[in-house]
Amino acid sequence: MNREDATGVVVELSGDAPIIGGVGNSTFDLVPFDRPRNFYMWNSMGMASSIGLGLALARPDLRVVVLDGDGSILMNLGSLATEITSGVNNLVHVIWDNGGWEITGGQPAGSPFGVDLEVVARGCGFARTASVSELGELRSAVAQAMADNRSWVIVGRVEKGDSPHRPSKNCIALRDRFMQAVAAE
Repeated sequence: MNREDATGVVVELSGDAPIIGGVGNSTFDLVPFDRPRNFYMWNSMGMASSIGLGLALARPDLRVVVLDGDGSILMNLGSLATEITSGVNNLVHVIWDNGGWEITGGQPAGSPFGVDLEVVARGCGFARTASVSELGELRSAVAQAMADNRSWVIVGRVEKGDSPHRPSKNCIALRDRFMQAVAAE
C-alpha cells in the first residue's frame, strides 16, 4: 500500500479530528493534506504516541488520531501499554509498517524479524485492532475506529519510500496554529 495514499484515506475519514504525525515520513506524507488540526513532528522519534495520548486525555470529547511509523513505535513500545492503562477511549493509533527505520537509512526492524505490531497492541490490552495491506481494508478499519467509542490500533503494511514533502520549519507557528485549533471552547 502506498503510504501517502493511505495517509489521504486516514485524513478523509478523520473529519476534523486532530492528527498527530510522527517523526519522518508519517509527518511528511501528512503535508499535502495540511490543516490546522495537523501536528507535524520534526524530531523526537517515538513520541507521537505520547503527544496523542496527552491530547486524548486533555480533550476526551475529541477523537484523536496518531500516525506513526513502525520504527517510531518500536522506539517507544511501552506507549501502547500506557495508552490503555490511561483509560482513554478516544485514540486511534495508526502505525505504518514498512519493515524498518526508513528515515534513518532504511535499516530493517520489526516485521522482517517476526514482530507483529497488531499482536503487540492486543497484548498491551487493545480490544480493537486491525492489520491491513490494501486501501479498501484501511478505509473499513479507519471508518470503524472513528465511529467507535474505544481506542484502536491499526497497523498498515506500506511500501518503502521517502516522501518528497516537508512541513514548514517554522515550528512555533505550526505549534501555535495546532494549539489554537484544538483548544477547548
